[in-house]
Amino acid sequence: MPRIVGVDIPKEKTIEISLTYIYGISRSLSQKILQEARVDPRKKARDITDEEASHLASVIQTGYKVEGDLRRETQLNIRRLQDTGSYRGTRHRKGLPVRGQRTRTNARIRKGPRKTVGVLKKKEDRKEKYGGGKEKE
Repeated sequence: MPRIVGVDIPKEKTIEISLTYIYGISRSLSQKILQEARVDPRKKARDITDEEASHLASVIQTGYKVEGDLRRETQLNIRRLQDTGSYRGTRHRKGLPVRGQRTRTNARIRKGPRKTVGVLKKKEDRKEKYGGGKEKE
């Protein structure tokens, strides 16, 4: 597996697709980077030379925020929203959807699995819970 900017990219896919495995690089950005580095986007990742790989890495490092820097910046932005006490910051803190989606139904990704608040259905379960009925000896 070729390693670019500290990330192992899949060798069986084209370099255009493989670059998208780096956090912060989308398909369109991948195309721009390959055009800038003058690398054929249809080449498989295993077929690129060490020289091309180092050229790609230098283009990515000089022109774009990726991986650790981008993750850190995103976390700082969220922390800033939380510290200022903005609506979005409180939604982040509570783990609820931030961009206005409904929460009465759906929003399971942010809220986690359902916490069912149910009623005891069987008569025996009610007796056990509330101590109802006389026991036969």
